[in-house]
Amino acid sequence: MAPPAAGAAIPRDALLRIAAPLRDSLAAAPYAPPEGSSTSTKSLLSSLLPSSHPQAPAGGGGARSKEAAGLLLFCAAARAASPEYPALHWVPVALSDAAAAAVEEMAAAGGWGDVGEMVVGMMPEVVPPLKDVVKATCVDTEDEEIGKEKPPKEHAVVAAHQFRWLVSQVTYPKLGDLCWLVIPCALTALDHWSPEVKEQGMVSFMHIAKSVKATELNLYEDAILDACCHNIPADDELWYRTVEVSVLLLTCTQRSNPRSPWYDRMLAEMLGHLERQPLNKKRRVAWLTLIGPVFEAMGLFLLAHFRLLFSLFFQWMHADDDKTVLLVLERIHEVIKLTWIRKSPYTSRLVDELVLLYKESATRSSREVVRNHILEMLATLQKCKGQQFEEAWKKHEVDPDLTMLLSCFNELCTKNHSS
Repeated sequence: MAPPAAGAAIPRDALLRIAAPLRDSLAAAPYAPPEGSSTSTKSLLSSLLPSSHPQAPAGGGGARSKEAAGLLLFCAAARAASPEYPALHWVPVALSDAAAAAVEEMAAAGGWGDVGEMVVGMMPEVVPPLKDVVKATCVDTEDEEIGKEKPPKEHAVVAAHQFRWLVSQVTYPKLGDLCWLVIPCALTALDHWSPEVKEQGMVSFMHIAKSVKATELNLYEDAILDACCHNIPADDELWYRTVEVSVLLLTCTQRSNPRSPWYDRMLAEMLGHLERQPLNKKRRVAWLTLIGPVFEAMGLFLLAHFRLLFSLFFQWMHADDDKTVLLVLERIHEVIKLTWIRKSPYTSRLVDELVLLYKESATRSSREVVRNHILEMLATLQKCKGQQFEEAWKKHEVDPDLTMLLSCFNELCTKNHSS
């Protein structure tokens, strides 16, 4: 016999009492369906509240548990609402606040210590239906039945927001015990065609990665990282999130293994995508901002990616915006220190590009910061490349436009030798 569902612990009169102000607040909330959509997310939320009609005697604990799950899902949607998210932007602050009070009351009525404890107990009841809704609206559902009506896309978007909020309520160490339940649902969201659904899957995975042990992800790491790779060509609006979650999950699951083929695959996917859009400022700034932990984890294994890396670095060093230039200088310096650019043909070209950037920086607002980065990098190159650096540097020593650079560089070298 299956154990009783956790939601059955909440008496029905308590569910109705808790739901009453939520129903009133929802009814008073202004709402207009999104343009071009006939689906009402307000009606969807209303359907989650327990009915005030008397319950059939045969319903018992199962029916009460279903009503408790619906009420929790209502509150999850209201708490997940934000002006940033089109599907739930209409939810007023008063309704979100009422939902926050409602989940506290639910936890108390069911005898749980807090909301997090209640969510842990009810996860097996609320997550599977959310996964089913998201999966049913995917384009290529494997078990799609001919003639079967799919739920509207808006239902999947709301389900993804509900799931993200529920996951965020559970922290270490309890979330680790729920990996079997939450990771398949998060993967289903990542595989969805809707950017809004994908984003909620990504946010959920970031919380999961920060709240479980790396060993608890072992069983799922290949599926997770494969999904991350498939999402790298995402729309501009998702690119920052895509890189953020990919870097976090890659370093979290493969941290102690720089030889992991996942590092090579992920970095190659990202570089290949950036190579096709090198002038896309939004993408390059996000990638340069977030990729550091992958570089650090890979160390010398970055050498295999130098051709694409330096091709992009050399382009971005001369970008119009100072943010790109400063970020790319930081990343190049990091790569130099991690690899000493061993057996690399890029030393001479790098010196030339740094000298050219030094000249170009005269018109930049961040001129002094850029020039300090260049000087520090030249000093590092001199240390690690020795004769190769001297040969590349020699041709610039007679350049009359580099008097200031030569003076500052010699001063820095003298200071480094004496320290």
